[in-house]
Parts: sequence; structure tokens; C-alpha cells
Amino acid sequence: MKVLVAITGASGVAYALRFLEALEELNISYECVISDAAKKILKHEVGDAKLDLERCYSEHEIEAPFSSGSFRVDAMVIIPCSMKTLAAIASGYASNLITRSADVMLKERRRLVLVPRETPLNAIHLENMLKLARLGAVILPAMPAFYHRPKSIDDMLSFIAGKVLDALGIQNNLYARWGGE
Repeated sequence: MKVLVAITGASGVAYALRFLEALEELNISYECVISDAAKKILKHEVGDAKLDLERCYSEHEIEAPFSSGSFRVDAMVIIPCSMKTLAAIASGYASNLITRSADVMLKERRRLVLVPRETPLNAIHLENMLKLARLGAVILPAMPAFYHRPKSIDDMLSFIAGKVLDALGIQNNLYARWGGE
């Protein structure tokens, strides 16, 4: 499996970092693209040393291989997904590499997982999420659970990373499942 991971300018880049770590731990192949706004958020929230920016495409590199449906990417995860990006995808406005790649995923009927990180939500946000869900996208808000009794922020990050992996059909043990010990 090959996964395209996009990081946009919503708070919560730590979710993306934990998800990328999980892909590496599971030996899953991935490509990465990051928006300009996400680079700023990254520096503010965790420091850019936590992510190898050289490994990530810029949102402006529209000629990247995965901007075409003929390039085989099995799934795309946008984590965190800003409301701006979500709105652009819902409207078919493919103005950068992230939104173009998401458009490709939808038109090719490939798995697209959006991890919105905004609160509260207004009716426009909800309508855009509903529209994308009806088109086949998985809307997986960054809402950690507490039934597994997280003891650290990393436990909460791992929960969301694990739920995203679940949505991709990738076996993982990143969090304690309901009904477990």
C-alpha cells in the first residue's frame, strides 16, 4: 500500500507527525505534501525539526506524480485538514497540490480520509463534510476517546493515528480497543 499524507494549516500537526511515525513503524510506503500554512503551524506547535521537510512536497509542486490519476496511490489522508482545504475539495476547487490530489482520489474512487481539526463547527463546515462523505470520503475528526484511559498526549495522538489506520484497513495496535483488557 502507498499512502499520500497531506498536512494543512489547521492546528494539530502533532496528529500528522504521529501518523507518519506509525506508517514508518508499520513499514507502509508514503508520500508527503505540506501547505505553507502548515509549515508555520509546525514551527509554532512543535518545531520543524520533528518533520523532514525535505521529504515533503510543497503545495505548489503541482507537477508531483500523484497529481495525476495515472500515478498509483492507494489512499490519501489529510491530517490535520483545515476548513479551507475541506471547502476547496467539496467545491472541486483544485488550486494546489493538496486539493488537486484529493480531487484525483475522489474521481478515481480511491480512499480519501479527512481529519478536520476545528471547533466549533458552523453549518457550512458540516455541509461540506456531508457533501464529501456522500462522495465517498471518510470524515474522521480529531476527537480522541477516553475509554482507553490515555495517560499522555502521545496516547491521544496514537488513538487518532490508529483510527486513521483503521479507516485505511491497516492492522495496528496503537490504542486499546473497546472490550479489551
